Amino acid sequence: MKNYQNSETKENQIDLSNKQKIRCAIYTRKSSEDGLEQDFNSIDAQRLSGENFIASQVSKGWVMIPEYYDDGGFSGGTLERPALKRLFNDIRNKKIDCVVIYKIDRLSRSLFDFQQIIELFDQYKVSFASVTQNFTTDDSVGRLMLNVMLSFAQYERELTGERIRDKIDASKKKGMWMGGTVPLGYDAKERKLTINPEESKIIAALFDIFIETESVTETARELNRLGFSTKTWISRTGKIQRGKKFNKAAVRRIIENPLYTGKIKHKNKVYDGLHQGIISDEIWQEANSIIKRNHETKIISPISRVSAAPLLKGVMNCGICGSKMTPTYTSKKGKRYRYYICSASSKGNNDACKVGRIPASEAENVVTSQILNILKKPEFIVQAISQSSKSFSENTVINNFKQIEKVWDELFPVEQARIINLLVKDIEVKPEGFNIRIFKEGINSLSNELTA
Repeated sequence: MKNYQNSETKENQIDLSNKQKIRCAIYTRKSSEDGLEQDFNSIDAQRLSGENFIASQVSKGWVMIPEYYDDGGFSGGTLERPALKRLFNDIRNKKIDCVVIYKIDRLSRSLFDFQQIIELFDQYKVSFASVTQNFTTDDSVGRLMLNVMLSFAQYERELTGERIRDKIDASKKKGMWMGGTVPLGYDAKERKLTINPEESKIIAALFDIFIETESVTETARELNRLGFSTKTWISRTGKIQRGKKFNKAAVRRIIENPLYTGKIKHKNKVYDGLHQGIISDEIWQEANSIIKRNHETKIISPISRVSAAPLLKGVMNCGICGSKMTPTYTSKKGKRYRYYICSASSKGNNDACKVGRIPASEAENVVTSQILNILKKPEFIVQAISQSSKSFSENTVINNFKQIEKVWDELFPVEQARIINLLVKDIEVKPEGFNIRIFKEGINSLSNELTA
């Protein structure tokens, strides 16, 4: 008697011995890390679905490779994902024929990024399949479905973004705090700002000092001298971010923020906030009018720029910390005061350098006087020009240099600055005075100009 059962089984068996194997990789992703600590999480569920899908395609020669490509806690809005990078690398090394995903947005949420992925897949003849959306890209219908789904996914994301923005707009119009770094002077709880008593004293002091000095640099320096610092806050990871010393930028941000008057700013519009202000509208307006006035003072005419040209720019160094001494100014009650300030001190760090700042007119007068005195010394001039390849009449050069003092005040500031930069190698500033080093080659250059 024939064994019909065995015969039937043999007839229905699928011979895979001659079929080409399609090596399938399963890629999984979850945006947040929530729930990943569970024994069976979202990543596991995606992988199981992928394994079952590959098993259902065994008749087509599909086989699963053992490598895991799991990105837990990574957004689909970027391609900077470790497992995805490994997947791409294995594709380039021709280890994969097909990528299986639970849903197309697991691979990417960006239409532009998805196009890049498709180009890579096409280059290495790799297809991919979506388990839940039941299609593959190894035929034209699957590719059409992919483009349609991506377009709808992009539309949905944009629509969601618009809804979120509209909600934020509506909330801020109601004066609600919508999150972000909590500003100095406040604490945040349940989207509501409450005044921090200790920090609010810093804000009040900042405005008082600025209105008195009319200088953000002076304000930063004084706040640091008093031992104040910027906001100490805790990051999402739980790390404590300690407050820092004040600088000009930090001071200005606080002054220009209407939040400290009980307002909420959104898209260049200001709304009444639900929180209490730390300073009055009058104080805020006064401080910001000073900011505006100081800014307008910077926009001066070319003639004014010439008359205020800093003579010692580029040649003056701090003798304590070695930093450059740079020109700056402050405006107080409509009057402008010029200074040269050590770059370490210009950042608002009062303890950075003992030199700090010096009045510009005082420094320029001292340096100019010393240089003019040097130019009146015949022995110095003779020594300098003796090293020149050009022959000079010593008496002529000495007499020409003596004339410089007589006409100095008649020269334009830019001309004075050029002569100083020509003659001075560098100026070292210390609390006890100035150390000027003359550039002897500059003496020769100036001699050429005066005797031409």
